[in-house]
Amino acid sequence: MNQTASVSVAALRGALSARTPPVLLDVRRRPARAASPLGLEAAVWRDPAAVDTWAAQLAPDLAVVCYCVHGHEVSQGVAAALRAKGLDAAYLAGGIEGWRAAGGAVAPLDEVAP
Repeated sequence: MNQTASVSVAALRGALSARTPPVLLDVRRRPARAASPLGLEAAVWRDPAAVDTWAAQLAPDLAVVCYCVHGHEVSQGVAAALRAKGLDAAYLAGGIEGWRAAGGAVAPLDEVAP
């Protein structure tokens, strides 16, 4: 990922076709996800309020890209929390709305508790 811990839609598209793509985490708050249950393909929803609970389940050697609705405080906060735990984490600039605006595909998501 880059120095600012954000990744553009174009950069994410490239990264997703890499030999080892990043782990995609949908970290929209529950009401936002319930209102729009589609997300980036291969993404898994994780509750942003429980990041300290599930962060240890992530592979420490894989890059992580988080996204929320617009790429603001929710995904930025989760990415910062994951970086503080030593993970290579970034947030998607523009969030899922930016992804969709750029023609990115969406699909039903798996949900992983908590």
